[in-house]
Amino acid sequence: MLIVMNQKASPSEIEAVVAVIESRGYTARPMPGGERVAICVLHNPGAVEAGPFLGMPGVKEVIPVTHPYKLVSRESQPEDSVIEVGGVKIGNGHMVIIAGPCAIESEEQALTIARKVKQAGAQLFRGGAFKPRTSPYAFQGLGEEGLKILSKVREETGLPVVTEAMDHDVFDMVEEYADVIQIGTRNMQNFTLLRRAGRARKPVVLKRGMSATIEEWLMAAEYIMEGGNTQVILCERGVRTFAHHSRNTLDLSAIPVVRKESHLPIIVDPSHAAGRRDQVIPLSRAAVAVGCHGLMVEVHHEPDKALSDGAQSLYPEQFGSLMQQIEPIFEIFHPLKSQD
Repeated sequence: MLIVMNQKASPSEIEAVVAVIESRGYTARPMPGGERVAICVLHNPGAVEAGPFLGMPGVKEVIPVTHPYKLVSRESQPEDSVIEVGGVKIGNGHMVIIAGPCAIESEEQALTIARKVKQAGAQLFRGGAFKPRTSPYAFQGLGEEGLKILSKVREETGLPVVTEAMDHDVFDMVEEYADVIQIGTRNMQNFTLLRRAGRARKPVVLKRGMSATIEEWLMAAEYIMEGGNTQVILCERGVRTFAHHSRNTLDLSAIPVVRKESHLPIIVDPSHAAGRRDQVIPLSRAAVAVGCHGLMVEVHHEPDKALSDGAQSLYPEQFGSLMQQIEPIFEIFHPLKSQD
C-alpha cells in the first residue's frame, strides 16, 4: 500500500502516519517526491485496510500497490529517480557514459585508458579490481591493489570510479574505495549480498542476470531498496540465448519495459552483451535510441594484451567515434537535457 500525503502535510502529520503503520507491525518507508511525500507500507502479510489512514490529517489518498516490487515501482514513485555521483547526474534525461577496461592490470594501464576516455567525454571510469571468471585459472584481478589504482585514477582525472563487489568478504573494502558499487550478473540473486548492498552508503549498479526475467531483476533491486539504499542503477547486459554470433543477446526491449514499470535509471552494457568489438558501437547507438539513461563500455589501449575480455574492448579511437555518434541520437529525444 502507498499512502500519499497532501502537498502541505506537516512533518508531524507524516510522523503520525508512520507511527500508526509501525504500531501494526509493518514497516513504513517515507519516499519524498517532487511535490509531496508518499509512505510505502512494507512487510504486510496481506491487504491493509485503507479506511483508518484516509481519516488521518494530511493524508490525500491511499493506493494499493499491485506489483511485488513496491519501492522500485512507479506506483510508489511516479517521477524518475535521478542519482548523482561526483556531480554527474544519472536518470531523467541525463545520459551518463561509463568507460574503462574490464580489469585493472596496472597503474600505467588504468591511467592511460582513463585519460583517453575522459578526453573523449566519459564521465565515470569503470574497472574491475576483483574479477569473477568462468575459469579458476584466469586472471582474477589485483584485489585491493586494484582498488588503490582506481583511487589514483579518481585523484588524477577527477572521474568517479565504478567497480564490482563480488562477495561479503570484499564489500566493505570496495565500498571504502569506490564511488559506485557494481553487483554483477552472477550475483543478481545473491540475496545476502543484495541485502548488504542495501546497507551501503554508495550508489549500486545492479546488472541483470544472464537468465533473469525483468520481474526477477526488479525484485533484486527491491532487496537493495528495502534495505535502505535508494541509489540503484539498473544495467541491462544481455541474456543467454541460442545465438552464436554474440556472447549474449542484448535485450533492448527491456529498456522501455523497465522505464514504464520503474522509476530507477537504466543503463546498458553493450560490451558484455556482444563479446565482440565490432558489435559494440551499433548496439550502443540502438540502446541510446530506445531510451537508456547511459552506457557502460569497455575500452583498452592495447586490447590484444588485455588480461580480461580484450576481444570486446574498444580502442580509444573507436570510443571517441562512439561518443560522436551517440550524441546526435540522444539530442533527438532530449534537446534541452543534453545542454545541461
